[in-house]
Amino acid sequence: MPEDPEKHYQMRLEARLKELGVWHKFIEKPSSTVHTADAASVTGIDLHRISKNLMAKTSDGDYAALIIPGDMRVDYKEAAKALGVKSIGLVPYEQADKVSGYPPGGTPSIGYEQKLLVVLDEELTKFETFYCGGGSTRMLLELRRDDVIRVNGARVARISKI
Repeated sequence: MPEDPEKHYQMRLEARLKELGVWHKFIEKPSSTVHTADAASVTGIDLHRISKNLMAKTSDGDYAALIIPGDMRVDYKEAAKALGVKSIGLVPYEQADKVSGYPPGGTPSIGYEQKLLVVLDEELTKFETFYCGGGSTRMLLELRRDDVIRVNGARVARISKI
C-alpha cells in the first residue's frame, strides 16, 4: 500500500473502473471533505448532483448501497420497499468502510469491494452524469447514470426526501 492510504483507495478505484470499462472523470478537491455539502462548497458543483453513497443493512442481513442526492435524506420506508425487505438501517459511520471498501467521504457509487444491493434514487436519473466520492476524501468522481445502474444491477426508486 502506498504511504498515503487515500491515494491507494483512489488508485484502486481507478483500476476497477478501467477493468469495468466505465467512463469516469476524477475531480480533485482543493481540500479534503467528508460531507457532500462541503464537497459542493469547495468545488462549486451543485449539491443536488453530488451523491451520498450510504451503506445500509437490511432486516434480511444483506448490505446495500443507498445512492441519493447530497441535499436529500434517506426515506427508510421507501428504501426497504425498493429492496423488498421489512426494514433497513444505516451501517454505523465507523464501519461503513468495511462494507464499501472506501473511507466515508470517498465512497463511490460503483466499484464496491463486495457485492451489494444497490438502490439509486430516481432524482439522480434526471442527470446524464452525477458526482460521488472518488475513493478519497480529496477526490470527486463523475460517472454516467446508466453505468451506475448497469454495473451495480441497481434498482431505481424514490428513496429520498427533503
